[in-house]
Amino acid sequence: MSISRKLKEYLDREHVHYDVLPHPEAFRALAIAQVLHTPEKEMAKVVIVKVENRFVMTVLPASWQVDTRRLRDLFMTNHVRLATEEEFKDLFPDCELGAMPPFGILYGLPVYVDPSLTEDAEIVFQAGTHSEAIRMRYIDFAALVFPVVEEFHRSPSEVW
Repeated sequence: MSISRKLKEYLDREHVHYDVLPHPEAFRALAIAQVLHTPEKEMAKVVIVKVENRFVMTVLPASWQVDTRRLRDLFMTNHVRLATEEEFKDLFPDCELGAMPPFGILYGLPVYVDPSLTEDAEIVFQAGTHSEAIRMRYIDFAALVFPVVEEFHRSPSEVW
């Protein structure tokens, strides 16, 4: 499978420069960062969460985790949890399961980006497949996706 059709069409239509980065099949963002020799902080992973009865796309560095307590405060509800692959598999019909790009705008989902990803010039993310990623300027990504930037991460060094 090649990169998401919706994503490719959108990026090309908007005349945004991006690089497709082929890599050996990998299923975790951290593994992709390692094989691409990309800093973990620049490798974005997508985590779908369920906020009450709706899905929300969160995007954060590969080695970090979503802190659902922070999301509960952000959304002002106790009903926040990680969505299961079974629940969201049909939301991304042109993507391999778990390889969705952080372009919720293409799939009708709001996108929340952790501020740590805004600090670097580039962002790398899965492109709808487990064997290709995309690298592009963060500023271009933000201009196309209009993400809400909020802190909701738990970094590997944080102990709870």
